[in-house]
Amino acid sequence: MKIWTSEHVFDHPWETVTTAAMQKYPNPMNPNVVGVDVLDRQVDSTGKLHSDRLLSTEWGMPSLVRSIIGTCRTNTYIQEHSVVDPVAKTMELTSTNITFTNLVSVDERLVYKPHPQDPQKTILTQEAIISVKGVSLSSYLEGMMANTISTNANKGRDALEWVIGKLNTELEDLKATTRGSLRTSIAAAAFVEK
Repeated sequence: MKIWTSEHVFDHPWETVTTAAMQKYPNPMNPNVVGVDVLDRQVDSTGKLHSDRLLSTEWGMPSLVRSIIGTCRTNTYIQEHSVVDPVAKTMELTSTNITFTNLVSVDERLVYKPHPQDPQKTILTQEAIISVKGVSLSSYLEGMMANTISTNANKGRDALEWVIGKLNTELEDLKATTRGSLRTSIAAAAFVEK
């Protein structure tokens, strides 16, 4: 078993980061995620949003890894559960693979919360527990997978920044459209009064 951990600070408020996290896929930084299906989404009696999603991914596994684990299949599925608590301002996301579970299990946990010293920033803590079983070189493969998770975590952070940029652009476009519509309405009203 191998445990990988990381912490990152986003220069954006919690609301912005969690909104982007819910809309993270598709994005150009993580092209391996080829599908996202919402299985269930509901708000509980305390106001927390619970979401269950199924992610379809296309792993680019090296041929060495495929030969060690004895498969040529690279399409995998991940079950993801998230809980967004708007009162406590936390978002916890847990995920686990549901493909290759007889060989590999990767349990990941991400927590987003406001930075304690600066509410305009958000802290993301990540942890992944990797277990490879039933194959030789399991420790080597676990280390290799931890390196891949680290690389993918960096891509995931870049993806969130990309989504935030996209959301900000959409917001500015909406504001410009609204201002334009408002000016047109005012001009039309002024014309009618004359």
